[in-house]
Amino acid sequence: MHNVEIGKLYIVATPIGNLEDITLRALRILKEVDVVLCEDTRTTGVLLNRYDIHTKTMSYNAHSTDNKESIIIKMLREGKNIALVSDAGTPTISDPGVLLVANVRKEFGDDISVVPIPGASALVTALCASGISSAEFTFLGFLPHKKGRETIFKEIAQSKRVIVFYESTHRILKTLASLMEHAPNFNIVIGRELTKQFEEFVFGTPEQVLEYFNINKDKQRGEFVVIVEPR
Repeated sequence: MHNVEIGKLYIVATPIGNLEDITLRALRILKEVDVVLCEDTRTTGVLLNRYDIHTKTMSYNAHSTDNKESIIIKMLREGKNIALVSDAGTPTISDPGVLLVANVRKEFGDDISVVPIPGASALVTALCASGISSAEFTFLGFLPHKKGRETIFKEIAQSKRVIVFYESTHRILKTLASLMEHAPNFNIVIGRELTKQFEEFVFGTPEQVLEYFNINKDKQRGEFVVIVEPR
């Protein structure tokens, strides 16, 4: 009996805003695979349509069930090649895709190829334009919504390293207020709506940056990367 070769799982980085920020290799892989796993098929559909890619899509996100994962593993076992993408940026970085990669590796061990296709990342994009040294930093992903949040800010205040994390529209003001309380003399850089039409960087102490966003209420919307530099 012929043994079917296990399919490959590609981890494909996609743009964080500007749809031109995708590699030629990523476009080729998205065309060649059997299925593209998406956080939201509608969001990824915009990208695929832009580049005339008609590969079948399937949702995989934080709400996916064990049954969905079983279906994906079955497809790999049947020799199908699969690409994993997130709504924006590099999958598995502060992203539920990491669970799939871990479980696929647990299921197949060394028999499967998990192939990274590098590209855009909000973390790297913000750091490279901040003017702050990235030789050594700590990345916290998304901060906890409630439990442990206060502890995190106390730890940030004691840090000797640059701290980077993501924040949402709904919590950016509270985050800046917490930084003002715990680390008032630190330098803050906010990268907002990176690579998009209204991209901007805001610099200052927590108090100065908070004042900026309080005055410019229209700037409170969007996706934020927060860089905290100890003084």
